[in-house]
Amino acid sequence: MKRRAFITLLGCVAAAWPLAVRAQQQSMPVIGFFYLTSPELARENLASFRRGLGETGYIEGKNVAIEYRYAHGKNDQLATLAVELVRRQVSVIVTLESTQGALAAKAATQTIPIVFMQAADPVRIGLVESLNRPGGNVTGINLMSAEVAGKRLELLLELVPKAKSIAYLHNPTNPVFAESEARELQAAARAHAVRLLLVNASRPSEFETAFADLVQQRADALVVSSAVSLLTDPDQIVALAARHAVPAIYAWRRSMAVGGLMSYATNLADTWRQAGVYTGRILKGEKPADLPVLQPTKFEFVINLKTAKALGLTVPPTLQVAADEVIE
Repeated sequence: MKRRAFITLLGCVAAAWPLAVRAQQQSMPVIGFFYLTSPELARENLASFRRGLGETGYIEGKNVAIEYRYAHGKNDQLATLAVELVRRQVSVIVTLESTQGALAAKAATQTIPIVFMQAADPVRIGLVESLNRPGGNVTGINLMSAEVAGKRLELLLELVPKAKSIAYLHNPTNPVFAESEARELQAAARAHAVRLLLVNASRPSEFETAFADLVQQRADALVVSSAVSLLTDPDQIVALAARHAVPAIYAWRRSMAVGGLMSYATNLADTWRQAGVYTGRILKGEKPADLPVLQPTKFEFVINLKTAKALGLTVPPTLQVAADEVIE
């Protein structure tokens, strides 16, 4: 072969190679992932989500791509993010830890498969037809955070038995979940003859005012909504509870890492992994309508003895025995 012909042939191969790579990339399925807060707050659990994808044979960047969108704590941005991903024509939409996100995704498309993880009864709020047979294009995981809100109040009263007024810090920009959670808390408050005080916080800048409000209303203790805990790093609320000497129970385990008093919730790392598995199964051809909505079978109760001591509280032995983890 002549040298000029060889160079020409080599040049053609080199030019064709990037096109082949681009074609391969374009043929990858694309997951549209949107989340209420930020990449920083999602990072740890995203590793669990990717692990679940890996269990079904999908590796990000190798045979699947992920388009990320973040609302940075603004519930009113979730619908826009869902529509963006529908226009992108992704293969499946994933929205985790957000009732508003799940509802926004369902409103945005009736054809693209959706995997949700959220904390209100998915049948009652209209996400699915039933837990066993979801129907339509939506399935996922019910965290049951609203359903166990009453249990959180009861655990708090075991630690602070003389409490007469319990503040409930919730997020009014997430009304569907807030209504579900408030209903459970109100029932528990009536059963234990205590007052439930509603305190609003829809963004981190409102936390200081919210705590001033609950102190003014003479709240003896505090239940922090899971919808509020997602608005910022948990240390801000934990620090305010410590500063105002308010015993508080949280909906997520992450609050305990920064000195929270108590938490009662499902294991988020495992549920993110399960969401990854469901996403992979859908990419392989299974239909959301045929995948039952998953529900946790175990909740983790964690209590911090050091924080309790700082608040002047004695933790009853019964609570310590009931706890899955006691931080000393």
